[in-house]
Order: sequence, then structure tokens, then C-alpha cells
Amino acid sequence: MGSNTESHIEVAKLAIFNREAGKVGGFIITCRLYLRMKMKEATVEEQVQWVLSYVQGELADVWKENVMEELETGKIEYETVEEFLISLKKEFGGGEEESTKVAELRKLEQGGKTMEEFVQEFKRAARGSGYEGRPLVEEFKRGINGGIRRKLMEAENLPAFIEQWYKRAMALDRNWRESKREKERLRGKKETMEGAPKQKQRQIIPQPLVW
Repeated sequence: MGSNTESHIEVAKLAIFNREAGKVGGFIITCRLYLRMKMKEATVEEQVQWVLSYVQGELADVWKENVMEELETGKIEYETVEEFLISLKKEFGGGEEESTKVAELRKLEQGGKTMEEFVQEFKRAARGSGYEGRPLVEEFKRGINGGIRRKLMEAENLPAFIEQWYKRAMALDRNWRESKREKERLRGKKETMEGAPKQKQRQIIPQPLVW
């Protein structure tokens, strides 16, 4: 029953991989997703051949032909498709992908985004950049808005790890946004009250006493 359900799941069409270093990570992630959802029952050889069918263009074709030849002659043998995907990443990722990730990471700025949105974007860029520890924290501090950064730096106990920086920054950002919304709500309420027409007070004319 499970296999029938899997066969009916729609999966986005995989894009051709043409050796662009900055795209190898996304290509591999998409391959893993498709293989898990659509090709669980396939042999390792079938899975590898399916991935190879999407590797096309110039030097990528040369590498693919070499791999196919080595597979046919038995020079190499993959026990799992994951082992093959790792070798693909090593072949086409290398330092170029890391450089691309570093450049992306160093361009990131929070701007008008919420801290939750910025943290997710920052994590994606940090993955595969080679940054960790203090250098990663410094890039995060650089990218967040100045007000949040000052609040973090003024804290009695600074966060020790990047995950702690994420959590504290998100908490401060949420508090600031909630406070801003509350001020706007109160200001709007005050303006509404001040703009309402004032009721004219009825002038009471004293009547003469009738004895």
C-alpha cells in the first residue's frame, strides 16, 4: 500500500546539471529527494545511472563517460547511491562552491526581513561555506540590523555559540516588533479619539424663581 502511494506522488522535474559549482549542492539535494520518493525499490546501479542521465555538458560529459566505463568494467562499484553522490560533489564542488557560498554569506543583510527569515537565509548560505565558530558569529553580527546588534552586545552574558546568537536575536526582534505594533495600535486609538467630534455642551440658562 505504501509503495502505491509513493508512485502517485508528484515530484518536480530535475534540472540538468552542467558542472556549475554553485549548483551541485542543490542538484544533489533534489536527487536525494527524488530517489527516496520514487526509486526506493531500484538497485544502486539503476539509481546511479538515473543520476548520471542528468549530468550533461562539456567536461561533465567526459566525467560521466569515465564513470560509466569504470562501472561496466568493474573498476569501481558503489555500495549505495549516497556514496556515488558524495563522489559527484567532490568532483564538481571543490573550492569553487565554497567560494560561492562565502560570497553569498558576506552579502547577506537583514534589512526589512524578520529575524526568523534572516536566520533561515543565513543558515542556508553558511552551509558549505567553511565558516564556523567565531568567524561565523562575526558574519551573523555584521548582517543583522544595528539596533538588535547593539542590544545583543550590551547583554551581561554574550551568547557562546551561533545557535544561541540565533535564538537571542530572534527573541529581541519579536519583542521589538510586538512593541512597535502595540505603539501603533495605541497611537491609532488616540488619534481616533482626538478626531471624534466633541459634543456641544448644552448651555443652561438659569430660570427666574417663581414664588
